Amino acid sequence: MWFFTKRRRKRLKNKPFPPEWREILEKNVPYYNALDSSDREELQGHIQVFLSEKTFEGAGGLEMTEEIRLTIAGQACILLLHRETDYYPTLKTILVYPHHYVVKVKERLPGGIVEERLQTRLGESWFRGEVVLSWDDVLRGAADAHDGHNVVFHEFAHQLDSEDGSNDGAPALPRRSMYVAWARVLGEEYQHLLDRIEHHRRTFIDRYGATNPAEFFAVLTEEFFEQPLGLKKHHPELYDQLKQFYRQDPIVQHGKSDTR
Repeated sequence: MWFFTKRRRKRLKNKPFPPEWREILEKNVPYYNALDSSDREELQGHIQVFLSEKTFEGAGGLEMTEEIRLTIAGQACILLLHRETDYYPTLKTILVYPHHYVVKVKERLPGGIVEERLQTRLGESWFRGEVVLSWDDVLRGAADAHDGHNVVFHEFAHQLDSEDGSNDGAPALPRRSMYVAWARVLGEEYQHLLDRIEHHRRTFIDRYGATNPAEFFAVLTEEFFEQPLGLKKHHPELYDQLKQFYRQDPIVQHGKSDTR
């Protein structure tokens, strides 16, 4: 089966990329415009495979369009550049709401009391089967490529994290030898973030990353691609670990600038 899958994907990658698809990427995904011609061609191939293998569904009255599919696929596939990939193998469906959406969550309080409350979300990633996104926030995150916030990068980083069977902030790394350094650097930096927050000190890394190690990795992914200069300046070892994992160097490749 793997042989036939590989052959089918190769055929999809070699198909001409529709000009109207390229126009959508140029308009909605500024990161695409910063890529060199080789990376654009690789990304286009990944997008064609991704769109063939994943199902998009509108929710909350949203009508699915090519613009929505291309904008999300383009950003999701940026995380796959230069890497051996199986295209988010457990993901089947991307569910898209027009705006942020509300879900019921249950929280267990001391004494065994369970409290049910409403929570507003921009997106979420399920361990198997589904990513949920707000279309407004997808566009907002893509439009400003330097603000450090990108809901597609964030939720698809969770998908990468869970490929090894657990969502714990430690995705499947390219080489076994990388795990020791990854655990040391991310473990120390995560604890450092918790300590700074506890003492009410300013942090470069978004405080949402202190929620748990999985959110830490997802937040770092956003900042690695959108604020690489700042991340490297304040957290050089973190930047190096992410550069090895994603096999990209946004500073060198794209000449990004951020001043935070």
